[in-house]
Order: sequence, then structure tokens, then C-alpha cells
Amino acid sequence: MSTTFRKKPVEIEAMQTALIDPLVAAKDREEQNRLVARWISNEGGEVVDFGRNFIEIETLEGVMTASPGDWVIRGVQGEFYPCKPDIFAETYEAVA
Repeated sequence: MSTTFRKKPVEIEAMQTALIDPLVAAKDREEQNRLVARWISNEGGEVVDFGRNFIEIETLEGVMTASPGDWVIRGVQGEFYPCKPDIFAETYEAVA
């Protein structure tokens, strides 16, 4: 027999990777990803590689790739992992 559970309210930190937008220069997309990569590194995470269209992050499950528009989340134990934008929007809301 199953039991119903509710996810505990948890606040997380997150940054979004650069979106692919023809109106945004490639160097600006790469700069946004550089900011995300720097944040991960400064907070104790490990960035394996990054460029204008990806960031490879060492996660608890191995190396994962954040694609354009993905969010990178810093979890409750300080771990980092990518999250697709639609899942992020369904799961999180901004804290005032």
C-alpha cells in the first residue's frame, strides 16, 4: 500500500545558462555561461568544461551537461546539478 507524501519546502540557489537567441552574440552567451561556471566553482562545485552552448558539471551522479536555457541548481547539501526549464518552472518559484 502506498502512502502520500509532500515535498518539504526548501530554498535553493540557481542560475540559468545562456539561451540560444539569434539576437544575442555568441560571446555574450559564452560570458553568461562563464558567470554560471564561476559561481559553481566559487561555491565548491566542479565545472568540467563550458562554452557558449553548454556547461559540464560534476554531480553526485557523475558528469552532467547543462544545455542552453537550463537552470543550474545548488542543492541543500551544496551539490550542483542541471534542471530543464520546464521542470524548474513547475518545481520552484522565486523567493521575495
